[in-house]
Amino acid sequence: MTELRRRGGGGGDSPENMSDKEADAEDRLGLQPDTDPDPDPDVDMDCKADTPDVPLSTADIDNTPQCLNKALEGLPPRWKNYWIRGVLSLAMISGFFLIIYLGPVTLLLVVMTVQIKCFHEIITIGYRVYHSYELPWFRTLSWYFLVCVNYFFYGETLADYFGALVQREEPLQFLARYHRFISFALYLAGFCMFVLSLVKKHYRLQFYMFAWTHVTLLIVVTQSHLVIQNLFEGMIWFIVPISIVICNDIMAYLFGFFFGRTPLIKLSPKKTWEGFIGGFFSTVVFGFILAYLLSHFQYFVCPVGFNSETNRFTVECQPSEIFELQTYTLPAVVQNTLTWKTVQMFPFQIHSVFLSSFASLIGPFGGFFASGFKRAFKIKDFASTIPGHGGIMDRFDCQYLMATFVHVYITSFIRGPNPSKVLQQLLMLQPEQQLSIFHTLHNQLRERGLLPPAD
Repeated sequence: MTELRRRGGGGGDSPENMSDKEADAEDRLGLQPDTDPDPDPDVDMDCKADTPDVPLSTADIDNTPQCLNKALEGLPPRWKNYWIRGVLSLAMISGFFLIIYLGPVTLLLVVMTVQIKCFHEIITIGYRVYHSYELPWFRTLSWYFLVCVNYFFYGETLADYFGALVQREEPLQFLARYHRFISFALYLAGFCMFVLSLVKKHYRLQFYMFAWTHVTLLIVVTQSHLVIQNLFEGMIWFIVPISIVICNDIMAYLFGFFFGRTPLIKLSPKKTWEGFIGGFFSTVVFGFILAYLLSHFQYFVCPVGFNSETNRFTVECQPSEIFELQTYTLPAVVQNTLTWKTVQMFPFQIHSVFLSSFASLIGPFGGFFASGFKRAFKIKDFASTIPGHGGIMDRFDCQYLMATFVHVYITSFIRGPNPSKVLQQLLMLQPEQQLSIFHTLHNQLRERGLLPPAD
């Protein structure tokens, strides 16, 4: 800690103002110099080389378009920021609608692009923290591990949903058969490269960054893969969760901007109880209405499949029961108040209430977590990609937590067998295996009276 005070923090609060509690925390993290009177010469004992620099804040970076700055000049900073965020939010929402119109393939590409950008932003913070030490191979290994993990996850998806395509191509058959072994071999290669890159006096820092990379992969890559899994269950499971998180973010901001008085959490001083509560009710209503509108269209409710004959994605099916109008009897209290006895709605609208409640009550904790991370390194935003909003990760901190919840929700309460996925897996079997399954299924259907008896 003494050495850190000599060096300075590189931005933010001065080291002299650090509390004893913060000093104790750094002791537990191993950032204090070792007092062992007989240190091992092979162990990195240089405290100066083992104490991370705090990166400079991005608060002063202004990448707002010049035309927008000129149009808003003269406004108070608070209102200027309000208009910048509003205009850019409308632009992003319009782009979101365009991406939905372009279909599943475009959505997959956008998810991958966002994932890579989020990974880049977090890894860049790590690089800035330890930049002065010139750690060998750090950037190369970080991106190598990203490629390995994506190869594993997207390979699994390829085998599950594109079985017919894999079966037709000899190279793909080999890759699909030994996919997990190849993925593990690629990871082992990166692991060995990391061990070979270890340098004396920097061991601890290098292991910090090894852990940093793997935690980033866990947070970003695995959860973005869950977004894709949700998408294949039906575009509605992709659109509604993302939309309600956006709605909650906007409405909480608006309620907090105009009515906010009571601070909500110290990690985010601008968050207020008024914004939190107003965002909750607005999001539940918005999610309920959006679920009703989208449930009318096969394009949104059908699982995304792959047609092996046309080599194109398909979104055609007989909608499941949760996307068919049902009649519900209202509670007696509601009947007396509204004079309605029954109401017709889609079961998915009920599910949307639970999704909206999570997005409003628990989802913001993804943002609070990100705020704590940024405060730990004295930065305002992950990056300055979007004027008024920060980086891509600043916009998707809650989205990843929401995607994980949706995946768990689907597997726990919704998911049944996916005919398209089962068919793709059957097509990958050998002909004699396919015939065996055909005869077994034929006999079972005949026994249940679904097929006429054999003559």
